[in-house]
Amino acid sequence: MQRRTFLTGTAVGAALAAAPLATLRTAGAAEPTASATVSSLPDLQRAIDGAAPGDRIVLADGTYTVPPGDSIDVTGKHGTQDAPITITAASRGGAVLRGERGFVFSGSSNITVSGFAFRQSTTLEIPANCSRIRLTRNDFRLADIEGLHWVMVRADDTKIDRNHFHGKTTLGVFLGVEGAGGTAMAQRVHILRNHFSDHTFAGANGGEPIRLGVSPRALSGARAVVEYNLFERCDGDPEAISVKSSDNTVRYNTIRDSAGGIVLRHGNRTRVESNYLIDGKEGLRLYGNDHLIVNNYVAGLSGRALVIGSGSTRDHHSGETADERRGNDACDRAVIVHNTLYGNAETLSGEDRPYEPQKVVVADNLLVGDSGDLVAMERTTGFTWRSNLLWGAAANGNIPSGGFTRADPKLRRGPDGVFRLSAGSPAIGRATLGSPAVTDDIDGDPRGATRDIGADEYATAAPLRRPLTAADVGPHAP
Repeated sequence: MQRRTFLTGTAVGAALAAAPLATLRTAGAAEPTASATVSSLPDLQRAIDGAAPGDRIVLADGTYTVPPGDSIDVTGKHGTQDAPITITAASRGGAVLRGERGFVFSGSSNITVSGFAFRQSTTLEIPANCSRIRLTRNDFRLADIEGLHWVMVRADDTKIDRNHFHGKTTLGVFLGVEGAGGTAMAQRVHILRNHFSDHTFAGANGGEPIRLGVSPRALSGARAVVEYNLFERCDGDPEAISVKSSDNTVRYNTIRDSAGGIVLRHGNRTRVESNYLIDGKEGLRLYGNDHLIVNNYVAGLSGRALVIGSGSTRDHHSGETADERRGNDACDRAVIVHNTLYGNAETLSGEDRPYEPQKVVVADNLLVGDSGDLVAMERTTGFTWRSNLLWGAAANGNIPSGGFTRADPKLRRGPDGVFRLSAGSPAIGRATLGSPAVTDDIDGDPRGATRDIGADEYATAAPLRRPLTAADVGPHAP
């Protein structure tokens, strides 16, 4: 299949670039993949209007200001999964979009937008009448307007990857995921290898980097996957990843030097796995039912490492009032296994609301600290405490005597700053919880048949996974 490139460097190239791409195809011929390079917003719009599956539209580097009341419209355009329509900057970050609005999507699918520097003053929205829209390798620094959410996803199968969201001082989220109507959630949204940094909003809440849902959508299963993202200096909210929906996966992320943590604020059945929360303030906080919290490493926090939350209600349900839905749902039937909590101001704690958490399993965790109590729960009902290992100058607290042993875990600090097990550690081979199955550890090492306590399975080889750095995420990530 022949590939045709249209250049605006010549008069002929400029004319071709301005023409709708559909007119450049021979009737009856196999559909080629066309690449058009354009250097103005009108030409960009014409190229989008004429695009077909597999076409690649390249906007030359430069600064482009969208006129007031205007936008770059992607309306009724459909690529395919194997041949999306791609709209890209000539170089990553080289095409800067200014003005009130940028891309406006409607009724479109299989569209990729890549490499732009977004500097708009209104939300970039992916509406529910679209699907399979991808935003990749872009730089988002929208206007610093009070209450402005930067990107809002409502469409199924949206992919947000390898972007940088940074530089906000006001109320509003970097990235929100909701859905159609008032209660639905977009399905299967994939958020990966993004860099979220430098949100300095001084309010008590409302500045989340990622918000998966809002309280009216709590019972809707979203099946979102949030993985391999880096959060640095995200101080706009106590929740860096705020989950307010059900059936999500949050894994392999790194939150560093940030006030926010991972909070399952509303919803049920979310898996939080193999995340690093390092040298910030808040850690993991859990509400709702049937969550799995596994292989997380939480270290050096000035606040709470792990909170098993109590509730103002027992279970959210479809008939409750708006006020009831906004309340906290007590954490019931969570399984908290193979986590390492090291050197935090507060290690494992609870809260004092009318409904205590119930039937939670806390097993095979490593708790190390030098201040306060390692376990400071309020009322609990039907908890299972099993094979936890405690160490440090901190008191044991109110963990039942049969649910732990106290011994030096013989941790060794690695080049990445993470404390892992060394040879001869009493944590090696001492895990006892058989279900659910945990096949690997936070580093990606296999657990095997005999598992170790904590997030780390003892190994002599270099970790397959490690805390993320800026080189692993954002527009220039692998």
